[in-house]
Amino acid sequence: MTTITESINQPLALTGGPKAVTRDPQDILDWPIVTPEDEQAVLDVLRAGSMSGTDVTRRFEAEFAAWEGTAFALAHCNGTAAIQAAMWAAGVRRGDEVICPSMTYWASGLPALTLGATVVWADIQRDTLCLDPASAAERVTGRTKAIVVVHYAGYPADMDPIMALAEARGIKVIEDVSHAHGGLYHGRKLGTIGHVGAMSIMSGKALPAGEGGLLVTDDRQIYERAILWGHYARHGDLTITELLAMSGLGRPQAASGVPIGGVKGRINQLASAMGRVQLKHYDRRNAEICKAMNYFWDQLDGTPGVRAHRPPRDSGSAMGGWYTARGLYVAEELGGLPLARFCEALTAEGCPAGPGANMPLHLQAFNEVDIYGDGQATVLANATRDVRAPAGSLPVSEAINDFCFGVPWFKRYRPEIIDEYVAAIKKVAAHADALKA
Repeated sequence: MTTITESINQPLALTGGPKAVTRDPQDILDWPIVTPEDEQAVLDVLRAGSMSGTDVTRRFEAEFAAWEGTAFALAHCNGTAAIQAAMWAAGVRRGDEVICPSMTYWASGLPALTLGATVVWADIQRDTLCLDPASAAERVTGRTKAIVVVHYAGYPADMDPIMALAEARGIKVIEDVSHAHGGLYHGRKLGTIGHVGAMSIMSGKALPAGEGGLLVTDDRQIYERAILWGHYARHGDLTITELLAMSGLGRPQAASGVPIGGVKGRINQLASAMGRVQLKHYDRRNAEICKAMNYFWDQLDGTPGVRAHRPPRDSGSAMGGWYTARGLYVAEELGGLPLARFCEALTAEGCPAGPGANMPLHLQAFNEVDIYGDGQATVLANATRDVRAPAGSLPVSEAINDFCFGVPWFKRYRPEIIDEYVAAIKKVAAHADALKA
């Protein structure tokens, strides 16, 4: 087999040379892992006809809370529902503002609009791709009710300054852990640092359950508010007097079991069953993902033009799941070669790559749309100022296509296969001058 050094010395595939990646990837990129154990767990629920029950879900929640290290976990039909419930439970109401990084999936911020609140988009840090605490601090006003922190592509956001800012101003912090299940920030599990965590567990995530979401917290009031919001069949779990009264359980002859938010947020127990099995094996599978991805980046250490998107080894922080794995690009080290051209050459070598990540949300059309018939853009309908971020206002997010690119998300540690992808990147970096012609 061709060694990394031999591959580097060959002409680029883009100019007629041999590809660097020639091996069958086998199952190194496949996800999720579904075994007969998952199938049996789902079949048991299906045959029992208990898809809309809560018994399996409650066991899943208890197991997840124990694994996460929180007092409570509440399963939802998807991550979007979990984030919406977290916002309402954290006190987000009409006229409030929610700060959210622009570089994320839309569900991190847009549920605020359904609550009559508005989203204030903030910038990210170039090295982490996560919310920049300084940018968040610049956007805090008297109307700020919550800050959504996204641990983007598995990287733990810089939580200490964000929590200090929030505690000083009485703001709730919602951690979106959809990309980073099991990740650590200075030794603390992501989702346990803010006031409430929420995450997707859809089939493509590092912790996959088919389709679902989870809300986690140590705050009983937040947990019970989330039940009241969208889990009508579980109002019997409520203990807080105020919430009992709102549910109807605290008043004689009053109707109960009606979700205060008019939504049904519960998870289907087919997903809960799969989630229980996946959780049982997650630490081992995540460890192998981390071993594979760290090997990949260790081999690339010192390669001009590329940097690993991962925390420093001695920081006590660790990637969680590496969902939508990314690399960082330094064009100056390759003579200013545009990232799009770099990625084109990588793809030709058999290493699919593309510049950027999510399209920054502050530049998308919904910022101008009247969703609910307010007579003006919905993001302004309940605001006292124009909260929109115009082009040029979030420079790091807007430059994402220049310095961030997708890399293979390895699920298994197989160095002989990973080495070919390493060779592809080293080869393209070594021939950068040829790509500028």
